[in-house]
Amino acid sequence: MSQSVISLTHGKQQIKLDYLRTKKASLILRALNHKLRQQMIKLIDDYKQITVTELYVKLRLEQSVASQHLAILRRAGIVVTEREGKFIYYSVNYPRIAEVVKYVDDLLG
Repeated sequence: MSQSVISLTHGKQQIKLDYLRTKKASLILRALNHKLRQQMIKLIDDYKQITVTELYVKLRLEQSVASQHLAILRRAGIVVTEREGKFIYYSVNYPRIAEVVKYVDDLLG
């Protein structure tokens, strides 16, 4: 068994807790739990596809700040990219958002 996985026993039930997967889930939730990134997601949703330039101009951000936050959203799978010529368009990964919403709903009961 991996060091990141521990087994817990609750009565007759064996529970495997994978710390690495828990950390990854935490990073996804943290990506969403940020006011600026929430604004970015909403703007991307409004436009369906947007370039980083359009995004930072509309949000009045420095390009580097917009890029850093988009990278966090991309690593979390919240946004996806598509290249068209020299432009990279960002769009919301709706199936991923639906997965996160279901997970959170299940977690909260």
